[in-house]
Amino acid sequence: MSFEKQHELGYQLLHDKDLDSSLDTARQLQKMKPDAPEGYTLEAEVMQKLNQWDASISSLNDAIDRDLDSGRLYNLRGYAYLNKDDLEKARQDFERAVSLDNLPSAHRNMVLYKLMTGKGNEAISYLLDRIRTDPRDVENWILMGDLMKKGGHEEKARSYYEQALKMDPDNEYVMNLLEN
Repeated sequence: MSFEKQHELGYQLLHDKDLDSSLDTARQLQKMKPDAPEGYTLEAEVMQKLNQWDASISSLNDAIDRDLDSGRLYNLRGYAYLNKDDLEKARQDFERAVSLDNLPSAHRNMVLYKLMTGKGNEAISYLLDRIRTDPRDVENWILMGDLMKKGGHEEKARSYYEQALKMDPDNEYVMNLLEN
């Protein structure tokens, strides 16, 4: 099987929650192309599903050594740091991911970082700016709705969820929130 097909299979297994097989595939990818980041990245993502943050960070370090300019890798590692409460390293990785690739998910992770460091107002301002910058990003609307709901602003939350549902009418998460 080609490297590309093997890589695709590994992510399909990860998606199907067959973590053992996905991890085996990641290690096969590493043997097939030791200088490629893909096998290490897949391994890191399996480790994140298992909440093994140190192992994920180690694999992502290996992947980043092979691809220094991938915002996705820094974002994934930042997320692992965030889950380990190593907030300063998380912030640095999210900022790097944003500067390299301007990833929407890295921006959302910056919001989480701000919330975890007690900067709720900054988090909301940052997220509002993201909504203005990219109004078609449904996830930002959902996250803002979640923040409003958590803050006890049910009507504001509902308006953000309704906007998200207009943009993504099949979003089950939002449909469930609006039904309650």
